[in-house]
Amino acid sequence: MADFSKESCPSVKNILLLDSEGKRVAVKYFSDDWPTNASKLAYEKSVFTKTLKTNARTEAEITLFDGYIVVYKFVHDLHFFVTAGDDENELILASVLHGFSDSVGLLLRSDVEKRTALENLDLILLCIDEIVDGGIILETDANTIAGKVATNAVDGSVPFSEQTISQALATAREHLARSLLK
Repeated sequence: MADFSKESCPSVKNILLLDSEGKRVAVKYFSDDWPTNASKLAYEKSVFTKTLKTNARTEAEITLFDGYIVVYKFVHDLHFFVTAGDDENELILASVLHGFSDSVGLLLRSDVEKRTALENLDLILLCIDEIVDGGIILETDANTIAGKVATNAVDGSVPFSEQTISQALATAREHLARSLLK
């Protein structure tokens, strides 16, 4: 069995979703490069200001900013950002960005705007969790991400093989109760 270290896996430092004024909609940090909330907010403001005048509406843009690679894309009034170390592969980061923005588009039924995003913030945060865990990239396919998020969000049911023992017992009790009531 191969010995994989965290350093050998593609990783990201943060995923940001900001509005058209640079304010937070959904953000998640995976490194201690910004230890305080103030430093995180300052980073978000500066990366937003730097990228504001670009035209990242049709395709993702890539820039080197403060020693980090930032891949970003704008959809309506939302700004999607993925930040990683300067030694990461830009194509992998772009696929993370596309996976995030496209899965959000699928879950919001192409109504990708701040109001709808805030109304469905739980789905967006679940998207981020499906894409990255602890900074390590897990999934980049938008359909797979949206499918996993929708499955968990619609009825809260988890495939039986992925349930905890207490969830499995609760599911079994529910099925037994239904069969007795028939």
